[in-house]
Amino acid sequence: MKSQNVTNPISMRKFLLLVLFVFTSLSAIAQDSTNRIALDPDVSLGLSANSIGRGILGMLFLMGVCFALSSNRKKINWRLVLTGLGLQLLFAILVLKVNFVAAGFDYISTKVVEFLNIAEQGALFVFGKLVDPSASMGYIFAFKVLPTIVFFSAFTSLLYYLGILQIIVKGLAWVMSKTMQLSGAESLAAAANVFIGQTEAPLVVKPYLESMSKSEMLCLMVGGMATIAGGVLAAFIAFLGGDNIAEQAIFAKHLLTASIMSAPAAIIIAKMLYPETEEVSRTLDISKEKVGSNILDAISRGTTDGLKLAVNVGAMLLVFTALMGVINWLLGDLIGDITGLNGLIASVTDGRYDDLSMEFILGNVFAPVAWLIGVPSEDITTVGQLLGEKTILNEFYAYGSLSTLKASGVITNYRSIVIATYALCGFANFASIGIQIGGIGVLAPGQRGTLAVFGIKALIGGTVAALLTATIAGMLIG
Repeated sequence: MKSQNVTNPISMRKFLLLVLFVFTSLSAIAQDSTNRIALDPDVSLGLSANSIGRGILGMLFLMGVCFALSSNRKKINWRLVLTGLGLQLLFAILVLKVNFVAAGFDYISTKVVEFLNIAEQGALFVFGKLVDPSASMGYIFAFKVLPTIVFFSAFTSLLYYLGILQIIVKGLAWVMSKTMQLSGAESLAAAANVFIGQTEAPLVVKPYLESMSKSEMLCLMVGGMATIAGGVLAAFIAFLGGDNIAEQAIFAKHLLTASIMSAPAAIIIAKMLYPETEEVSRTLDISKEKVGSNILDAISRGTTDGLKLAVNVGAMLLVFTALMGVINWLLGDLIGDITGLNGLIASVTDGRYDDLSMEFILGNVFAPVAWLIGVPSEDITTVGQLLGEKTILNEFYAYGSLSTLKASGVITNYRSIVIATYALCGFANFASIGIQIGGIGVLAPGQRGTLAVFGIKALIGGTVAALLTATIAGMLIG
């Protein structure tokens, strides 16, 4: 049944005023930063006219891409788009610029890191000195990071069994449903994607999957691509923070912020790419899917699922790293050496790249995108390389590269590192298309055709959503 998707002009004026208020707030913060620099030259500029300008340009470009690829431009609900942008900006300003909120989020991030490090107690018992980075063998990824994934998966399963996770998800879904006028199913799925993965979140709305409209289904898919699961969040914190607890807390804050901000971003992008034209249900009822017959069974199932994920992550990194080495050998030792491109590339890049490689190619292809989202000019090829690795391979490989580049001093600019952290925070890669078709398709066989058709569109949507989040963060980070 078609709906008269007409935006009330009074409501539109209200939301335009909201956006104006947000940008006025940004300008005020920028002026405050400028004043503080005038008093003390050692103070970081933070938000400036340049960062705001770059941010607005990046947002307009990303919105333009979605508008150009929209299936029905006339039906785009601009009220929803403005509301989503307002929510993103408001949350980012609160967490990154309002002192007492930032302090609260810092406290939460510190406690999250402390909690995740409890997993080391189990890992130390099983693996002994292999887990201790101060021992002679140093930091070993398989024994340091992968056990955290198993532990967090078991804990998430426990929270789901106790009903705690459902309460949190329903609360966040209620906020998005009321502010953005979404259907109950897509609100719940978007909220669930913040905490659990792209294959687990659909279970929350399992009874509604078969009857979902095409717009709702794309919203579900883009939400899965644009966010990360709690288990891998723990792995990324360990990736980026290494064995430094303080750094882990910093990156935990940014990863948590990115995952929450990307939920409304995914909705904005999905609704621009495929606007809703049907009547949808506003009911907010979470599926009563059981994760175990009792607490111990729930923990056991979560542990098993976490073990599968950890083995999968380790295997993917092993294979993709080796494959990248083979490709680089073909490009550098054969093509680059024979044609003389290696010397030319080393000269042009001042030694940043030694030869023709996938890193060099991806860095230059994605460099314009890195510039648009606010990355400082000296790091656009490096961050562009990371964006390419995330899309073509996966986010684990990209975060691993970011960790290596950070540790080796190739990328030292804090702004570049943090923007990259936000931009990589999502499952948007080619492998995820198959994961979603297989995972959601099992739950809703009647939607397999829609899932297959929307695969590439969901990948684009998830990528753009993460980039939009990174752009907004880039405006606020000094």
